[in-house]
Amino acid sequence: MTLEIETRCIHSLNHDEKQHPYGAVSIPIYQTAIFSHPGIGESQGYNYTRESNPTRAYLEEIISSLEGAVDTVACSSGMAAITIVSELFKSDDHIICGSDLYGGSTRLFKLQEKKGLHFSYVDTTNLDTIKQAITKQTKAIFIETPSNPTMQISDIQAISQLCKEYHLLLIVDNTFLSPYFQNPLKLGADIVVHSATKFLSGHNDVIAGTVSTHNEQLAQEIRNIAKTVGNTLAPIDCYLLTRGIKTLAIRQERQQENAIQLAKWLKKNPLVKDVYYPGLTDHPGYDIQVKQARGFGSMISFRVVDKEVAKRVLTHVKVITYAESLGGVESLITYPMVQTHSDVDEKTRNELGITDDFLRLSVGIENIKDLIQDLSEAFKNE
Repeated sequence: MTLEIETRCIHSLNHDEKQHPYGAVSIPIYQTAIFSHPGIGESQGYNYTRESNPTRAYLEEIISSLEGAVDTVACSSGMAAITIVSELFKSDDHIICGSDLYGGSTRLFKLQEKKGLHFSYVDTTNLDTIKQAITKQTKAIFIETPSNPTMQISDIQAISQLCKEYHLLLIVDNTFLSPYFQNPLKLGADIVVHSATKFLSGHNDVIAGTVSTHNEQLAQEIRNIAKTVGNTLAPIDCYLLTRGIKTLAIRQERQQENAIQLAKWLKKNPLVKDVYYPGLTDHPGYDIQVKQARGFGSMISFRVVDKEVAKRVLTHVKVITYAESLGGVESLITYPMVQTHSDVDEKTRNELGITDDFLRLSVGIENIKDLIQDLSEAFKNE
């Protein structure tokens, strides 16, 4: 039986929910560190929660179904997910990354350089630029699309073909769109990572990450790394994340609906110089986005006329919350220069346009009239 994605957000394809103890409709929280053995050399399927747990397994099955993966590992954060992936590589290996990445990712890669890994940062919207960066030591390309925070769109299929030509892995951070809107594995990517804290959870109450792949060998390696490193997700967090995913489809549709209207409103605001949203037809990546995704998401970045206006907006919004993170039902506004990308060197920030007049907005599910009124009053407030 083939189920649509909205249904797969709620039901695991490979799990008989009728077999839950006492007929429980929701997956039980198996809050245990260990499982008993029926005999010497015998197991009931689970031994130690660091390695595996029924609540986590259920979550992983759902995410694998949504991403089109053979396996998913749920881990303790989005950064834990990227750390697991980085352990696939050895000293002197070279990884090409998008120049516009979440600041935490670049911070992690700086740590990995101490272990002998090498990273290059290039404009991954340009295939020729990527080709020029490939060396004999290159083993993978790591991208975000849309990118955080400037919303650049990279062509996953085209980069995948390049990776196949040079025998490289393609790793895609799919956090900004989630599997509801985009499935990189089906476009040729080898590994997909998520900060599941964001859209997958959707309620700003869980820190989590996921790693998914459709390659059996990679799946075994990734699971062994996670088991060894020990940064897998706790049962209670697995339960909360599973619960959040049940409403992923309806949340993302409402968030996108609001984002489209807000982006158009921002475009008309005389205090806004630029709006970065792939759902606008004048966005340079619009055609690629339409080709490779089912939607545009609900992340908007915009540039105001000066830093004083930026600070005014940040300090006077009331419905929208000035905070880090994104993807939840609550609308959040962020100042990337001093928050999410403060660890990125100033030269790179300036080149990307992450300056003191640049803001990022994660659009929630509130009434659009309230969001527009909130921003309108914040812009006017002196």
